[in-house]
Amino acid sequence: MISFESDYDNGAHPEVLRHLVETNDERTLTYGFDRYSEQAKAKIKAACQREDAEVFLLTGGTQTNATVIDAMLRSYEAVMCPSTAHISVHEAGAVEAFGHKVVDLPQDNGKLAAETLEHFMDVFEHDESRDHVAQPGMVYISFPTEMGTLYTAAELQALEETCHRHDLQLFVDGARMGYGLMAEGNDVTLPFLASHCDAFYIGGTKVGALCGEAVVFTHGNTPRGFFSIVKRHGALLAKGRLAGVQFDALFTDALYFRISRHAIEMATLLRKVLADAGIRFHIDSPTNQQFVILPNELMHRLERQVQFIQWEPYDTHSTVCRFVTSWATTEKDIETLRKILE
Repeated sequence: MISFESDYDNGAHPEVLRHLVETNDERTLTYGFDRYSEQAKAKIKAACQREDAEVFLLTGGTQTNATVIDAMLRSYEAVMCPSTAHISVHEAGAVEAFGHKVVDLPQDNGKLAAETLEHFMDVFEHDESRDHVAQPGMVYISFPTEMGTLYTAAELQALEETCHRHDLQLFVDGARMGYGLMAEGNDVTLPFLASHCDAFYIGGTKVGALCGEAVVFTHGNTPRGFFSIVKRHGALLAKGRLAGVQFDALFTDALYFRISRHAIEMATLLRKVLADAGIRFHIDSPTNQQFVILPNELMHRLERQVQFIQWEPYDTHSTVCRFVTSWATTEKDIETLRKILE
């Protein structure tokens, strides 16, 4: 059985695991005040080219999204996002459980356009009963999107300008950020993101770590009491070094980017194998997530030898399925899939 089920269905990258083992016998400060966490934060700030940024290491994606959104919004404010967004579809209402309405906006291939946001805000601001609804306070997007697509630098800048015009904060979910940064045709960098949004996070769980996400508040705008808010949300590790050591490894010798580039190279091979087998693509994704349309009969036969995700029905006879590559994907995996399809 070979797996293209997800990019976190394995352990840590060997270099990350080696760093964990090598530091295992050391005694360090707790709750993220250890020297490895400090080293990791300094390396991330350097990669973002923002000395005025502040970095926090949290446990996982859902905890990070719920914590950051709750910390940055006032109690009566809502967060807007594309209708396919992770916080709206795949987080069990975690954001709303902490009192913030999630407002779905129309999307195109997983992306929220600045024009769509502008139209929504224009309607809201001209609504005479607007004081009776949850007040817009933030825009949430993902890079890459849930569909594996990418925002261009121009699209992100347009969103940022629209947010500023309407006094909204812009938060970018980067659970798979490395795969977006390394994708062919991408023109967005970490420094660009750090200059064009209020907060974002760099995903570790899906990019080579056992667990952990690095939140970056980009311009001295860390919410007051954020450490305490993290703890209230159950996102604080007592053994904070666990995340610190991992991100210290990921941001040494560009490991984070090397891991991501490998997954993109494997995804390129995967696309060719799927296309050569005559399989249709549901969306054109340049990242490590590939969405295809499988006839149900083929899907059920393929499931006997290959792990992948049934995403959503396409029609009565076909299903959209997701195949994902990671640091652990090998050319042998791709070749095995080719032989199975043949």
